[in-house]
Amino acid sequence: MTEPMVTFEEKPTRDGGCIGVATLNAPDSLNALSLTMIHALHARLEAWAQAPAVHAVWLQGAGGKAFCAGGDVVALYHAMRGAHEGGADVATAYFSAEYRLDHFLHHYPKPLIAWGDGVVMGGGLGLLQGAGHRVVTDTSRLAMPEISIGLYPDVGASWFLSRMPGGVGLYVGVTGAHLNARDALDLGLADRFIPHAAREDVLDALTRADHRSPHHAVRQVLEAFEARARAPEAQVMPRLDHLQALSDGADIATVVQRILDDTREDAWLAANRERLAAGCPATTHLVWRMLCRHRHGGLAETFRDELALSVQCCRHTELAEGIRALLIDKDKAPRWAYPDVASVPPSYIDGFFMPLWDADTHPLADL
Repeated sequence: MTEPMVTFEEKPTRDGGCIGVATLNAPDSLNALSLTMIHALHARLEAWAQAPAVHAVWLQGAGGKAFCAGGDVVALYHAMRGAHEGGADVATAYFSAEYRLDHFLHHYPKPLIAWGDGVVMGGGLGLLQGAGHRVVTDTSRLAMPEISIGLYPDVGASWFLSRMPGGVGLYVGVTGAHLNARDALDLGLADRFIPHAAREDVLDALTRADHRSPHHAVRQVLEAFEARARAPEAQVMPRLDHLQALSDGADIATVVQRILDDTREDAWLAANRERLAAGCPATTHLVWRMLCRHRHGGLAETFRDELALSVQCCRHTELAEGIRALLIDKDKAPRWAYPDVASVPPSYIDGFFMPLWDADTHPLADL
């Protein structure tokens, strides 16, 4: 019998209550989020939010390699290829459910601990950002890698990237830079560093804690384990001035050219340059516009704007082509609509921002 793609457990606490443990259970795909998984997780988290016996919720990924590597874009690809309008309907359903879940996590009424172990990318980073207690480990590898598939950093990234130190969010968004636990802490993407090996001990300590004040209890447990830990060496902050100089341009074409022309001998920077050079030129424009649009906006507004843009990405050619090249045919030779960032006309990018709904009919109007 096939195991469910999200499993749920209620670990008893000493006072007769419990800790709700939700596990993304698709390790073969690094726990990539399908629509079924999103619905199941949202429904159970809503039930736990209303259950007096549940003191706190723990969210993790199965398999030991990933918390969550992102959304199930392969299923999205097949929907896009199946029928033009049908694909848009599937995209609307998928992204609406995903963003609604992410928004719900940001406002969860009980302590929510996300164990951001291993790969935390795309939609996985969206889940992590919604948690009240965002834990990273020595194995954590975080990124918004959408540049490689012709999408753009979504799941609220238009909001949280724009709140990083000046220019850094733009750099991370257009290069898909891989961040470690220390970077996540420095950039406000995580709250605690706890060693990978301590997971079971942390869960056990949570079941033995005094949950008369659940938020205080969770904080005390996490602090106790964090005190024994040492995060890996930072990658971003030692290079902060350099990254900000690279990102300080009047337009996205200037910024991209500065990054690509950078000759600094540095393996981390070089990997980011390679990713950008091979990535979708249109994506860089989408990142630029979305960070500008949501620099001072609210989270709900960001998710509504991202939904419209994500569905538009499914109507254009770049996303399907990027998924094909990376995950379907795996030839890693995408045929982008434009050869470089400078050649992408503003009118083409304007098409991605054509409205799909008015304020009353927007699928996320009630956020």
